[in-house]
Amino acid sequence: MTETYDLIIKGGEVWSTCGLTRTDVAVRDGRIAHLGDAGAADAETIIDASGLTVLPGMIDSQVHFREPGNEQKEDLESGTRSAALGGITAVFEMPNTNPLTTSAEALADKISRAKGRAWTDHAFFMGAAADNADQLAELERVPGCCGVKMFMGSSTGDLLVPDDDTVRRVLSNGTRRMSVHSEDEYRLNERKAERIEGDPSSHPVWRDEETAIRSTKRLLSIAREIGRRVHVLHITTVEEVEILAQYKDVATCEVTPQHLTLAAPDCYEHLGSYAQMNPPIRDAAHQAGLWRGVVQGVFDVIGSDHAPHTKEEKAESYPASPSGMPGAQTTVAVMLDHVANGRLSLARLVDLLCSGPQRIFNIAGKGRIAWGYDADLTLVDLKARREITSDWLAYKCGWSPYEGMKITGWPVGTIIRGNVVMRDGELADVPVGEPVRFVETL
Repeated sequence: MTETYDLIIKGGEVWSTCGLTRTDVAVRDGRIAHLGDAGAADAETIIDASGLTVLPGMIDSQVHFREPGNEQKEDLESGTRSAALGGITAVFEMPNTNPLTTSAEALADKISRAKGRAWTDHAFFMGAAADNADQLAELERVPGCCGVKMFMGSSTGDLLVPDDDTVRRVLSNGTRRMSVHSEDEYRLNERKAERIEGDPSSHPVWRDEETAIRSTKRLLSIAREIGRRVHVLHITTVEEVEILAQYKDVATCEVTPQHLTLAAPDCYEHLGSYAQMNPPIRDAAHQAGLWRGVVQGVFDVIGSDHAPHTKEEKAESYPASPSGMPGAQTTVAVMLDHVANGRLSLARLVDLLCSGPQRIFNIAGKGRIAWGYDADLTLVDLKARREITSDWLAYKCGWSPYEGMKITGWPVGTIIRGNVVMRDGELADVPVGEPVRFVETL
């Protein structure tokens, strides 16, 4: 009797638990049902992946989709649509919206807003604050929550936990890994005079290396004292890489494509305030230190820190211009270009965008191509040469710092739980995104 599946991807180079092998992937009921030669098996949909590489579904564990409160910049539909077009299968969205995501009701509202509108699977961070610190152990287990996010330094929005006593309270309540924006608020306030009107290149002078290093040292010391796992976001300094390597018992960490690709002072000369983000883009010496952290295995994930603002907002004179840049749609393409140029291996990229997020956030059934796992797949053409252009971008903000960049390697297919969401730049008829499940809250 002929075996029947819902979907078969045939003839691609598949990155499974055995490494890269030419094989077939068969899907039934949203999960991987067979790896190997599918032979004469039939399926409702068969994709010829000859010449393509089939990777586990890419996971972007840090995005700001601005809904509710700032939908003119982005919303859950447009943000997940752009992510799916860029080869992303799941996203974790941040809590600094308006209202802030600091209650079970606010997180449930986001889940409701995403239903029927999200093109990718999704989860939401709960925001940490002084007034909800004692409830975080309960709040971190709300359905659809990927964990708690704490801002030790002010960025976009009003979430802020600047002092050590409140940091201790936050870390003492709950057991899931805590994600942290690590900049020292006191030093930021002390150095505001370093900002030069109309000169965004003064941004990394104001938010200097010591602002990040001091905060990260404080955080790691408290985390080890309490015994709480933390995840330090968007690392920017060589010193932090060296420090974090000594704290792998309690800390994981993230690097962004922006900090690996753009460098000061050139980025500020070419992009002006469009290169402004928190923590800031620093010079080539720090960028080299970040790449050393990638190669040496210090970094656990790549997150886009997709943080869009409109062109009108970005055109304001620094420091009135807001910090943040979009990146959800370009992360896979930009990082594939780094693979093509020998800066990291394909195996390391899969580790940073697939198995890394699964491991540190305890995602259930995602992050690898294996029998029984969700059929989340990112199909890429490692040899394709493309240019990032504005007409490809689906962001509401309508711009990218990478416009005009010529890329080798391109996402050509996004499959989520067996649903072909994107193929050759065309989206499916309807979005199919659902909340991500986590082992710690099943």
